[in-house]
Amino acid sequence: MIDNVGSKGQFVMNRLPDKPKERDLPRMTTAPYSMSFTTASLLSHESILVAEMFADVDDWDEVRRRILSDNRLQMRTTNAAKRIFSEVASRLRQLTPEQMAYMLPAERREQNYLLWLAYCKRYRFVYDFAVEVVQEKFRRLDLSLTYEEYDIFFNNKAEWHPEVARIAEATRKKQRQFLFKSMREAELLSDAGQIMPVFLSPHLIRLITRDDPAHLAIFASQTL
Repeated sequence: MIDNVGSKGQFVMNRLPDKPKERDLPRMTTAPYSMSFTTASLLSHESILVAEMFADVDDWDEVRRRILSDNRLQMRTTNAAKRIFSEVASRLRQLTPEQMAYMLPAERREQNYLLWLAYCKRYRFVYDFAVEVVQEKFRRLDLSLTYEEYDIFFNNKAEWHPEVARIAEATRKKQRQFLFKSMREAELLSDAGQIMPVFLSPHLIRLITRDDPAHLAIFASQTL
């Protein structure tokens, strides 16, 4: 039995499935996770602003210089601007040039879908949650997504990943908050906590597939 933090902050008890033998795990499963997704949520406005500037100059160093010198992100401090720019740039770099070019004139929903793709590719922990929990629930037509399910997923990963097990409780709650907020901002999760079906345009499907068809699994869709 393992303690989990419930949606209202209380600890609840959940029984995890039997731990598989390590030799049965896919090699990718045991690779270390980056757990630094505590800076912000989807950052849609900031990401589009930075992506537009990069489209003009095609130089990340120059984009950074302009962003910081003019306080384009409208942060209160230089350190905050540096932190947000670094986070945005690290995510946008996950997209292919074709995806970046498509994103700028796209409608807001598809922009958010691409930003979700960038977020998932930047943080494989988020990617795995989207595939292993959200997608699986959607396929079973179980559309309610709760904090408790995130906590069970977290505890399962902590069994094999010391970098996950070391996360402090306060940081864990913050990560969970940002992840669920990002899903709502990307229109993947309703305010009521219901998984929302995704309808990708044929062209966007092609752009994602050219990068890696497996990436389609981060979207809750019956047609993919």
